[in-house]
Amino acid sequence: MPSVDFDEVSKYVRLPDEARVLLERPERELRITMSLRLDSELMQTDVYVVYYNTARGPAKGGIRFWPTVTMDHTIELAEKMVWKTALAGVPFGGGKSGIALDPGKFSRMQKTAILKEYVHALRPDLIGGTYVPAPDMGTGSADMAVIFGETHLLESVTGKPPRVGGLPGRLEATGRGLSTCVRAAARKFLGRDLDGLTVAIQGFGNVGSWCAHFLDQYGARVVAVSDISGGVTAGSGLDVRRLAEWANQGNLLRDFAEYDKISNEELLAMNVDILVPAATEDVLTGENASAVSAKMIVEGANGPTTAEADAVLNDRGLPVLPDILANSGGVIASYIEWRKAKSGSLTSREETFQMVDDLVLAAFDRVTERTESWKTTPRVAARALSVEEVVNTMNDRGWI
Repeated sequence: MPSVDFDEVSKYVRLPDEARVLLERPERELRITMSLRLDSELMQTDVYVVYYNTARGPAKGGIRFWPTVTMDHTIELAEKMVWKTALAGVPFGGGKSGIALDPGKFSRMQKTAILKEYVHALRPDLIGGTYVPAPDMGTGSADMAVIFGETHLLESVTGKPPRVGGLPGRLEATGRGLSTCVRAAARKFLGRDLDGLTVAIQGFGNVGSWCAHFLDQYGARVVAVSDISGGVTAGSGLDVRRLAEWANQGNLLRDFAEYDKISNEELLAMNVDILVPAATEDVLTGENASAVSAKMIVEGANGPTTAEADAVLNDRGLPVLPDILANSGGVIASYIEWRKAKSGSLTSREETFQMVDDLVLAAFDRVTERTESWKTTPRVAARALSVEEVVNTMNDRGWI
């Protein structure tokens, strides 16, 4: 079932029946049985590939290398990429792929062999530009370099290391865009800049840690962060740089001795100005949403708020900036890298950040303007704007 409530969206934008038929299901679903011998053992697993809608450009979405990935989950993630790319204004459609394996169980060489087999199965789409993958859970820049090594096309994949045709600033881009959205939302909904505002961030991986880094630079007081083990807190503010160094060495936050400990549930209920759920899906639920004490929520993860939680938070009048707006910095940077690969141009880290900031802020302004004029929530406004963009593109292409 699509994540967008098309009945609600149609209250605000034109949604012809012909368009709705195309948007309620993926264009293409592939289920591949991968089989290869790793050392002396035979490895077999399912690979899921979904191109949800390609009206606006190639299917764009990461490779999730994770044991719990399913076709239904891959469809859901591919659909969200349709709305995210449309809202950001970059010329991509939405796609996703999943390899149902635990990345922690394989050596670097074994993982490389698996990814090469993945490329073998999808070579026509990767070479032809139908699908442009990127990193996701369980994959990183080294894995994207493997894909480039098999296709020999720089534009066939994004998220590569800078020395392998990648983009300076791509690693930080999602956290950068998220922090830019937090800053704009503070000005809009709290009526002040970030200086001195308190922030709690659930999730201290790539997105959460870089968001914390930039918010700290902007003058916010990051008072709590967490990972899968739990978190740490300090009312006077955390030393974000030292915590990032600790985490990057493979350590768990609960083992950092200098700060008070906090659980993930306690972090979500902290009395802070801004809560940033940047870990995983469905952490804010109908059961715990009433305990949220923050004045504003900005979604760093994909789908961290369930529909039940969203209803509770809306009833309480808490602004919730949705994921398709707040964490779009990564796909914006992917577009810059893809464009750079096709043109041969050079791009600096500062130029990457500037374009991420510009497009995130432009989308933020559109969403908040429609939130006010339509008297609805930022989530509904963002979804309606995205659907409107895709419908107009399908009309331009003669699909409807």
